[in-house]
Amino acid sequence: MSGTSLDGVDAVLLAINGTACKVEHIHFLPYDNALREELLELHGVGSNELERAALIGNKLSHIYAEAVRRLLEKSAISRSNIIAIGCHGQTIRHRPEAGFTLQIFNPALLAELTGMTVIADFRSRDIAAGGQGAPLVPAFHQAAFSHSSISRVLLNIGGIANLSYLPANAEVTGFDTGPGNMLMDAWISHCMQQAYDKNGSWAASGKVILPLLEKMLSEAFFSAAPPKSTGRDLFDLKWLQSHLRPDYRPEDIQRTLLELTAHSIASAIKQYCQDAEEIYVCGGGAYNLCLLTRLRELLHPVKIELSDVLGIAVNSVEAAAFAWLAQQSMLRKPGNLPAVTGANGPRILGAIYAS
Repeated sequence: MSGTSLDGVDAVLLAINGTACKVEHIHFLPYDNALREELLELHGVGSNELERAALIGNKLSHIYAEAVRRLLEKSAISRSNIIAIGCHGQTIRHRPEAGFTLQIFNPALLAELTGMTVIADFRSRDIAAGGQGAPLVPAFHQAAFSHSSISRVLLNIGGIANLSYLPANAEVTGFDTGPGNMLMDAWISHCMQQAYDKNGSWAASGKVILPLLEKMLSEAFFSAAPPKSTGRDLFDLKWLQSHLRPDYRPEDIQRTLLELTAHSIASAIKQYCQDAEEIYVCGGGAYNLCLLTRLRELLHPVKIELSDVLGIAVNSVEAAAFAWLAQQSMLRKPGNLPAVTGANGPRILGAIYAS
């Protein structure tokens, strides 16, 4: 999995036995700054986009193959024991309202480089069926984390934040809540040339700018009802800068961006997950102590823990989800939840590139 944070590739080796899922090994392979900048440029309109996307897609395939190689080397497991690779690719456009989403890499090349079956392009079929194509992880969350008598929320805070509501006695729902780390990462990179705000320390040094928070929260996405999804097509540095005034202090802007993430998540949970008794957090935002503290304040007395408590570490859940979705494809079973994405019905997701 390589997500909207553009920090690198999370690779996991997932053992699935019936409904039981166990992450056996993990490996993280970071992107270098040059690749990250190339990918950021592709999110906007530019010249020669088709060729640039194809070439970067090939480059990504080599990076994914290296992540697989290192993962297998670390685990001492032969590639002959791997059923398939589920690879999400790198999103550079997400426009479900226009009928498309685009995740780039070259799955045929990845199959050649690894000698393994590759499943890719998970989102397009759901969009073709009238859905958002996202989030797709709630089906995995339901399989791996649901409880027969406890209503839970699985909260993923990546570049974008999304949640899965797993009620004890009702239908699973889920949707994107808005920016997760993406705007905070963009602002600290712009101001201080740092990739992210470790522990939310810079944000903690600032104060919330209430007029700025209110202005950002007036964005129509936040008041829209689910199903809904979003990405860099809306929430990027340009969007943020359109809301700023010259007299705002940089650290206060960072604190306000943290509040935007916390407030939008908490508001969504209060409105759409009213019976939630437990919240489990995964994704890079789980390491932001200031953000977690704020979420606990806003959602008290609901218990908030990391997904590690349920057996899958915070940095493994998203990649494990696409391994599980790959298995669904191989078994010709649906991978989407229409109540989550808004699709016209359950669909088998993914294109298979056989070894």
